[in-house]
Amino acid sequence: MQPRNMSMSGVVDLAAVKAAGEARQKAEQARAEAVRNGGGGGTAPSSLVIDVDEAGFERDVLQRSAEVPVVIDFWAEWCEPCKQLGPLLERLALQYNGRFLLAKVDVDANQMLMQQFGIQGIPAVFAVVAGQALPLFQGAAPEAQIRETLDQLIQVAEERFGLTGIAVDAEAGTGPAEAAEAPAGPYDALLEAAARALDANDFGGAVQAYKNVLVDDPGNTEAKLGLAQAELLARVQGLDPQQVRKDAAESPADVAAQIAAADLDLVGGHVEDAFGRLVETVRRTAGDDRDAARVRLLELFEVIGGDDPRVAPARAALARVLF
Repeated sequence: MQPRNMSMSGVVDLAAVKAAGEARQKAEQARAEAVRNGGGGGTAPSSLVIDVDEAGFERDVLQRSAEVPVVIDFWAEWCEPCKQLGPLLERLALQYNGRFLLAKVDVDANQMLMQQFGIQGIPAVFAVVAGQALPLFQGAAPEAQIRETLDQLIQVAEERFGLTGIAVDAEAGTGPAEAAEAPAGPYDALLEAAARALDANDFGGAVQAYKNVLVDDPGNTEAKLGLAQAELLARVQGLDPQQVRKDAAESPADVAAQIAAADLDLVGGHVEDAFGRLVETVRRTAGDDRDAARVRLLELFEVIGGDDPRVAPARAALARVLF
């Protein structure tokens, strides 16, 4: 994911002047100003997805990219894959809760932007981070792949430019009646069944129960965390820890052995060891081997949970070896 500078006639290039410290400072100043003006200091969830045209591109994309990564969805009404990808990106923008902003550009109405980005086909997805354009992917990619790409984008934005996203006020723009009518998720019974299966070491049953929740509610945080934990426990069940660690020690180039050892590290509470082992495996491998180690590391992040303080340094280490 290598950035390239935006160079557009009449558009300011912010890349040279938006260093990490300045970006952080600007974001904090904006939040403080919102508080002084009587707001909650956060953006309404509805503002995380915006329609952008050529006239507003500098304000809505380039300037906003100084405080938050802006993901651009180039689409058209006649494009069938766009109709699949667009709603998925909108849902992810809400789930990521201010870690990125989604800008939707209708290419039929904004031909100049399409030409400036060098787009040959749609849907096409780019990001702009501190004034720099990053090509992300083209076509209707699977959700898991999109999530991985977004995670990498956010990590790059934090590590290289100090962009920490924008605060979101969940109640902004929502009246009391709307808030009161919001239904609770009807998944308590399924989640309880999954927890009982875990307690009984029925990891396959727990995996299926969590997946049943996620089919209807893909953003359910409890189910995502539970699924990651159940899958980890299912993987290590029946392994011989001594043999796994012996294989990993004797064959540092054996990616499967390193992945299995990392799983055992995490189950045994050696979180930093698990993360460090996989980061090092990513660093010294390539191709499918590298991707396998990277994906497993992302899965272990899910097991621990993104708020755990040990995840951020590991994400930073992963970003350094990837980019």
